[in-house]
Amino acid sequence: MKIAMMTNNYKPFVAGVPISVEKLSVGLRALGHQVTVFAPSYDEQDTEEDVIRYGALLKGVAGGFSVPNSLDPKIERAFWEGHFDVIHVHHPMMIGATARYLSWKYHVPLVSTYHTRYEQYLHYVGLTGLERFWPIYLRRTLGACNMVFAPTPHIRDYLRETGINPPIEVLPTGLSKTAFYPDQQKAKRLREQFCEGRPFLFCTVARLAKEKNLEFLLESLALYKQKAGPCFKLLLIGKGPYREKLCRRIGELALTEEIILTGEVRNEDMKEYCAASDLFLFSSRSETQGIVLLEAMAVGTPVLALRDTGTDDIVINGVNGYMTQVSGDSPRDRIQDARVFADKAMAILSGKELETLKQGAKETANKYDCQEIAERASSYYREVIWEYEMRRTRYYGRPART
Repeated sequence: MKIAMMTNNYKPFVAGVPISVEKLSVGLRALGHQVTVFAPSYDEQDTEEDVIRYGALLKGVAGGFSVPNSLDPKIERAFWEGHFDVIHVHHPMMIGATARYLSWKYHVPLVSTYHTRYEQYLHYVGLTGLERFWPIYLRRTLGACNMVFAPTPHIRDYLRETGINPPIEVLPTGLSKTAFYPDQQKAKRLREQFCEGRPFLFCTVARLAKEKNLEFLLESLALYKQKAGPCFKLLLIGKGPYREKLCRRIGELALTEEIILTGEVRNEDMKEYCAASDLFLFSSRSETQGIVLLEAMAVGTPVLALRDTGTDDIVINGVNGYMTQVSGDSPRDRIQDARVFADKAMAILSGKELETLKQGAKETANKYDCQEIAERASSYYREVIWEYEMRRTRYYGRPART
């Protein structure tokens, strides 16, 4: 099967969608499929045989993001030459529009993964008020697909409630086998390097951007320090446009000795950082799956997260970690939520269930084997192609392609 995998962002940009696209592509190739990734170009990128790099309108935006030129003629030329059986697009806009055009023009079935709750980001970029139009946009864009993938059951239910008509199947981002086997000696060295004699090491991985809610995490840790003293370090892994503001906030909260901004860490090295940590902290409220939660669980690190759609399907209270509730958006609610989050972190580390949570974390991660998910995707592709060809034959008396 020849699969065109289309995305608005990809390596070397570090984010959930590029990771998902890469893992799925690797898994599908292992099954014998030909997968070609269509991705924008970056200033620093590796040359890969199965990646078509199309143009970018802007590069290096907001921490390394490239604004894709989805109208680049190179896309259609490479697509026409590839004779693809199915298109899998990972964004509804930009490259999403191109994918819908190519699907229509060349009679190739189209599937799409809804990775991002975009309506939750609009107010961060000054587009408050457009949220009410988003369901209409989704019905038009995803409605043009032959099948839609949701990374979690919660997102599937959201799409159904929004009125998306095509079949919707759950297809999460998987974990490779190597994710479960960190270098324990390296993890031990990292712990010694960063702990500096303190008993606890926390870890979080996020793009340093406003929507990741990292200020909430810092405020929670300031309350933790007030109650428990300077007994911890936090590895804040990632880069992004919010770094300077976070540095100022760290100073204001008197956390300069507790917070370590590591910068970007290669994805293949992330497992050792998680394995070195006692607890993985997660404060984002704008995720659909939160693959970093599973990466932490794969090495046996329990998770403490805010309850939201990106965590609800993964974190199980008392099994692989805990979630705390978000009571509201007012300053009073925020302070109360931060206090509850800090208290829960202390309770986990001071209680007797930490080893049980570690075991539960590994068992949860084992359900997300990358190869099994690739096999599910392959099965869905075949189903979509068959139904597409049958529909073409029924309407026009011939299949889409001969």
